[in-house]
Amino acid sequence: MAQKTQQTDIVILGGGIIGCTTAYYLSRHPLYNSETTKITVLEASASGVAQGASGKAGGLVAKWAYPVELVDISFPEHIRLAQEHNGVDRWGFRFVECGTWEGVGEDLQRDAGSGVGKGGIRKSLEKTVGLERVTHTERLNKRHPEGLNWIKQELTISYAPMDPTTGLEGTAQVHPYLFTTSMMELATEKGVKLRRGSATRIGIESGRVTGVLCKDATDGQEKFIPATHVILAAGAWSPFLLPSLPISATRAHSITFRPKAGVDIAPYVLFTDIKLPQGLHASPEIYARPDNEVYACGPGDDSKLPGNVDEVEVDQTACESIREQVVSISPELREGTVEKRQACFLPIVSQRGAGGPIVGEAKTVAKGLYVATGHTCWGICNAPGTAKVMAELVLNSKALPRKLKRLEPSYFL
Repeated sequence: MAQKTQQTDIVILGGGIIGCTTAYYLSRHPLYNSETTKITVLEASASGVAQGASGKAGGLVAKWAYPVELVDISFPEHIRLAQEHNGVDRWGFRFVECGTWEGVGEDLQRDAGSGVGKGGIRKSLEKTVGLERVTHTERLNKRHPEGLNWIKQELTISYAPMDPTTGLEGTAQVHPYLFTTSMMELATEKGVKLRRGSATRIGIESGRVTGVLCKDATDGQEKFIPATHVILAAGAWSPFLLPSLPISATRAHSITFRPKAGVDIAPYVLFTDIKLPQGLHASPEIYARPDNEVYACGPGDDSKLPGNVDEVEVDQTACESIREQVVSISPELREGTVEKRQACFLPIVSQRGAGGPIVGEAKTVAKGLYVATGHTCWGICNAPGTAKVMAELVLNSKALPRKLKRLEPSYFL
């Protein structure tokens, strides 16, 4: 008599970049069999996946990002994914020059402010944490590259490559919303199911996960989804389901510009330090994208995390501050149109002396419970590496690689 094949039911909590990419890697794993392995992505937003930070981020992919242990896996995977699935056209993958720019903003008779509205205390997004600083001699460059055609040269005090050691192929970008939704679409092609609903509790019996209790989006009823493995990838909302996670939330605002017809924006990403006429300093990040869209984001704030991604409030004052800062150094964007004003929450590991993210099996909580969250502003960059590791942990029962041990949940919980 043939032995009955054991059924594997994997539930991924969160339809952001980590959840969707993990679903993709699970569905492409050599041990995945759609007949014996069921994978469900549970997403709370009524609008579908990529509604939080994963759809509203800058989309930077860098060799110089952190933590280096995940970057070393993720960066080549980004290149492979783009080659395999035509990422250039599908999600805007391209290599891009990235630099730090310091200069003076023109007085446009506006109050460009600090980029923080009603949310509260200004908080850094920590994009440059872990990056070795460029040398003083490199910072003496008084001109930015001639190709950077959308910044006034006479406003430049200094310019330097973000990380001179990586060269022109050390920094790339993707459109985060298109990348996230593409990962989900590619996963569904292999049998992964997307389910709408809000997880309210992770079921645990005798030290092992049994499933997820959720409020179904279709009828509002509470339902139980059986699971042999649960992957918690809900970003800033992860502590709602596992309160012991040392994750805090930082709200970040961003806007997108559309230049006027006939203006081509050169492919640069800038980390700025703008001296404003009012005696203030501002540091918006500015990303030129392949479709001629330009994305800009400001500092974070300590606004309270709402119960659901669909309830995130946008502070129009913060968005307007970002706009005025950017147009003070770019006439090309000043003449363009702002298309989106948006906000999202980033998951920050708040435990002192322990940088994120948190990746691995939470054995001290329950067997079969996995955590993949706390990626701060590097979720898009480090998603492929995180997902590849998670697929091995879940389907191949492999231990976390030695170099990633410091990211294990047991270190944080």
